[in-house]
Amino acid sequence: MKYDISKKTAPAMPNLGRGTESIKILLSQVSKDMHEPLVPMLFPILGAHVSNTEFQYPDLTWKELCGQMANLVADSGCNKGQLSLLVEALCRDFRHHDEEELRRLVEWQKQVKTRGANKEKPVRPEVAFWFPPSDMTRAAFLQNSVGCESLGERTQYLNLPEVEMLDSLCGGHKQVTQMLRNIYDRQRTGALRATADGVVGNPLLRTCLTVSSTPIATRKFWKGDLFNGTFGRMVFSYKPRLKREDKIPRVGKFPDEFYRKIDEYLVRLNITKGRFIIRPLNKLIDSLAADMASLGDLTDDDVLWDISKRSLVSAWKAGCTLWMLNNQTWSKPMGDLVEWLVYHDLWSKLRIAGDLLKEGDTSTTNAAKSGPKNILNDLPKSFNEAQLIALRESIGKSREGTKNLLNVWKFRGFITYSNQTGLYTKTDEYLSRMQN
Repeated sequence: MKYDISKKTAPAMPNLGRGTESIKILLSQVSKDMHEPLVPMLFPILGAHVSNTEFQYPDLTWKELCGQMANLVADSGCNKGQLSLLVEALCRDFRHHDEEELRRLVEWQKQVKTRGANKEKPVRPEVAFWFPPSDMTRAAFLQNSVGCESLGERTQYLNLPEVEMLDSLCGGHKQVTQMLRNIYDRQRTGALRATADGVVGNPLLRTCLTVSSTPIATRKFWKGDLFNGTFGRMVFSYKPRLKREDKIPRVGKFPDEFYRKIDEYLVRLNITKGRFIIRPLNKLIDSLAADMASLGDLTDDDVLWDISKRSLVSAWKAGCTLWMLNNQTWSKPMGDLVEWLVYHDLWSKLRIAGDLLKEGDTSTTNAAKSGPKNILNDLPKSFNEAQLIALRESIGKSREGTKNLLNVWKFRGFITYSNQTGLYTKTDEYLSRMQN
């Protein structure tokens, strides 16, 4: 495990080397303090440019790159607005397409108004907005989803400047869980729409979305969905409050050369069609899955283990995007970035809601104070079972399960046991991993 997510400081993003040039170009136009927080937010935007393309996940299922969702979390005035600058830069082609769709709708509305009450009204044209407004209602969202599915199986992308806007999009807060799960899993809405032409709807949801929110608003919004799988499906990117600076962060000027370079990369996403297996990426995800299991065992934390499974899927989709951006080739720096995305997501979730995940509390006083505790690290190099029981009880865990945890640690090669002394000892391999 390369990163320690129990620390207050965010895992440091690796150097952006060969294969990640597109990410470096995008970051060139935002202030330096927003580089790491914005990287996870880029992939839902980029993924919305991919259609009629599937990739095989290590479990042998085929997945599209729709369903990517990310929530940028930072205090008010901490430059979250720079995300919208990158959104507009990456979605210029979406804007042009939607302008034509809107023109068709306006023309239809004019024709309807000019027809008399006794004359047959023209049929509403089927349209599909690729970048619909952020204040879209649930009815409009479902109608647009129908159009996106029938007009090329396109993915629609939404950028919501406030997390509460998800309530309007999903039809109320109680419907957020079902809608977001359907979006993530590329499912149908489970709802039919009644129109003058009959009952239509229940489209397959191909949607990517990004959300921005403050820590308090984030905790308040997600507190009821921490344990039903919804919280885990959303990628979180948390920017903690930094020290007070006496200089205003600078944003780039987005020159024509920047757009020219970005458009070259977007073409690579648009033209990639078919089914693909990225074997080095899948090998990496299998390795990271083993790391997540080890992390869960070291912390004895089932919630962390459950959340990590979807962090792997989200990072894998980002890896598929990088592969396309890099002319369908793989590189080690791309793998390093995918690995970082997994740990950054988990770190962000724990800094935002670690106390809620641990205790089921909804207060805000302990936000960003609770993280996964590596129980083995808090024990001496050699220890006995009684010491582990005492440690578990001190952090609110029962003595039941102690023997099973010791057996898991032995199986994973973290510790050895001596029948002569009755002591467990940390292995050199484990100690070396913790030092690195």
